[in-house]
Amino acid sequence: MKKRCLLAFGTRPEAIKLAPLIHQLRASASIEPIVCVTAQHREMLDSVLELFDIRPDHDLAIMRPDQSLNALLARAISSLDEVIESTRPDYVLVQGDTATALAGGIASFMRQVPVGHVEAGLRTGSLDHPWPEEANRRMIAVVTKRHYAPTETSTQNLLREGTDPASILQTGNTVIDALLSISARLDGDKKLAQSITDNLPKLLPNKHLVLVTGHRRESFGRGFEDICTALEQISRRRDVEIVYPVHLNPNVRGIVHERLGKLENIHLIAPVDYASIVMLMKRAHLILTDSGGIQEEAPALGKPVLVMRQTSERMEAVTAGVAKLVSTNPETIVSSTLALLDNEKLYASMANAISPFGDGKACERIVTDLESQMA
Repeated sequence: MKKRCLLAFGTRPEAIKLAPLIHQLRASASIEPIVCVTAQHREMLDSVLELFDIRPDHDLAIMRPDQSLNALLARAISSLDEVIESTRPDYVLVQGDTATALAGGIASFMRQVPVGHVEAGLRTGSLDHPWPEEANRRMIAVVTKRHYAPTETSTQNLLREGTDPASILQTGNTVIDALLSISARLDGDKKLAQSITDNLPKLLPNKHLVLVTGHRRESFGRGFEDICTALEQISRRRDVEIVYPVHLNPNVRGIVHERLGKLENIHLIAPVDYASIVMLMKRAHLILTDSGGIQEEAPALGKPVLVMRQTSERMEAVTAGVAKLVSTNPETIVSSTLALLDNEKLYASMANAISPFGDGKACERIVTDLESQMA
């Protein structure tokens, strides 16, 4: 009889990073995957599930209007506890640093079900940056049995915290598995690529595309005001077009549309599905982001990344010279963007197609380890 592995997730980034792992588990001769979504990101989650052809076995729909983080966490723990009780999994996998991941870790631990943490060991060293994700991932580590660390840096972070070395497996990041899969589909399926292009803004081929994403809670208020100030200045360049898929959170959406909505060469669009964001990354000249996933993905596509955060738990890209921390300071964002637009040597040095976060075989390594753990 196959062992049962429950995968609990709720947001779009978790879905992207777990989708290739779910497919790898489906191919296992000894493990049956059980997919449980909390739907922490309802609209954005569903598009990823459709893209990767994943149908959840359990959909908890935990979100409520104006729900506090504490209420969200409490509802997630309670709902996941019921699923764990009813399905009796032999292992539970959580991904990253979301409220769903923390809830899954706590609920599993309290049921004495071993926890595997995908993307373990990321740290900034500051509980305020990013908030609350840094605290979430540190707390998940306490209840984790198998730490699937994406890089040597994350492995060393865990070891410094006293984690048993035998419980850590360095795998690479599953997001690279997902990225390479979708990128290959876009290259090989011209009909799919054209359908995505038709639904994106009509971009002029003689202009540099600057792709922007931003949603971090620690930037709400003044941080997003400053980001908008920087984008206003960058948009004055006649050789630039900016595309910004705007997050649905009203703390982001309101200020971005108010400040940037009428500027001619800034395209504010609704959040796009994963295949579309991969297409935009492939077409972009450079990327401005506060997204963890894009910090990992863009270097593999040879795209320079300017990270609009004070700190990053993904410093591997900065160390490799393909990303730069620019905070939300308008002057720093603008000067760093213009330098990449005007300095060909600098641009070439950051546009190396290297992948410090993985080789596309992370899921294979995780499944092999789980098969051994659950034998």
